[in-house]
Amino acid sequence: MKNLKHIWYIALKDLKIFVQDRPALFFSIVFPFLFVILFNSIMGGVGSKDDRLTLHLTTQETTGGLSYQIIGAIETKDQSALKPGAPIVIWDKNYETDRQAVLDGKLDGFLNFPVDFTQSLTSGSKTELEIFADASATNTRAALQGISGAITSQLNANLAIINASAQLLTMNGATPAEVQAVIQQIQSQVFGNTGAQTSYLSFTTQEVGNVEARNSSNWVIPGYLVMFVFMAAATSAPDIVKERKNNTLERLFSTSAKRESILGGIYTGIALKGLIQIIIFWAAGILIFHVDLGLSPLAVIILSLLMVIMSSAFAVMLATLASSIRSASSLAVITSLILAPLGGCWWPAFLYPEWLQNMAKITPHAWATSAFNKLMVFGADFGDVVWSMVALLVFTVVFGAIAIWQFRVSDR
Repeated sequence: MKNLKHIWYIALKDLKIFVQDRPALFFSIVFPFLFVILFNSIMGGVGSKDDRLTLHLTTQETTGGLSYQIIGAIETKDQSALKPGAPIVIWDKNYETDRQAVLDGKLDGFLNFPVDFTQSLTSGSKTELEIFADASATNTRAALQGISGAITSQLNANLAIINASAQLLTMNGATPAEVQAVIQQIQSQVFGNTGAQTSYLSFTTQEVGNVEARNSSNWVIPGYLVMFVFMAAATSAPDIVKERKNNTLERLFSTSAKRESILGGIYTGIALKGLIQIIIFWAAGILIFHVDLGLSPLAVIILSLLMVIMSSAFAVMLATLASSIRSASSLAVITSLILAPLGGCWWPAFLYPEWLQNMAKITPHAWATSAFNKLMVFGADFGDVVWSMVALLVFTVVFGAIAIWQFRVSDR
């Protein structure tokens, strides 16, 4: 109980000094929101534009094939008449040109009808539609697959009618010549004349609400929370070194405080400052910037608390390793400014190339910001960020173990 009192009194002393230090309060509380306001204004309106998909179709058949009828039926002839959200369908006449455009990165992809498309259908042979698309063009690829599936489904239904009719005629004793004559008549009715523009495929577009701009605060505020909670904690290290240098920590022994009580008090004081930061961050974020905490607000809270205890452990570790006040100050600033952009605090880490995302995982910032992005941008739930929580706990244990091992109250 006495040790807990010492821990509390030391933490309370550090907290009072922090509250009375106006520059520290400004840097820890007010300054971060200047960044939030700036980046919100820069990124405002992101995602508000409803771009139409442009889909390209080609055919390798000669003039008059069934593919000409299908493409002609769904080709966009008047863009002004399109319903909201409906894609623009363009009929390109040259397969090789479109293929090279995809390889050159000038076209996302296209759907192609093979040269034997009509012949295979009418003879009952197998045929395949080709989708040639950039692997990263997920929306275009999905839309082309949807069109391909719709065409295939409709044609299979028509062929099923023809085959069933042929079997029925054969069972009723019709001669092969009679069966062939009826099949040709059905084919003509189902597939139409080669010059006709019969539509076998149509688009139905249902608009549900308007496309709204994404709230950039959902990734801006978590990023700067991670950055400034860590930085505010790290910049506490020079104060700890100063107290060690002037023997303030050593004099605490005269109050019967033990080494672990002094260490616990210092750690708790830094953690309380971090706790104040995250309370203000989320209160302002919700009330002023209207952030959405996602499907699991509890996960957001736990991640924030883990960020506080990890940063506090790092600060104490840094103070124990630094040999002077100047070195502690330099290390605090350098580590904060290097780890923040690498970990995705300045801009979302999911925009990084894969190799840089993997490298960023050596930082606690990357685990925290990626978890916040999953929860608040991509709609993940608690279970999707458990490993990020575990990673932050591992960082806390490592930093804390080094701090406990190296902590000293004087340099003598």
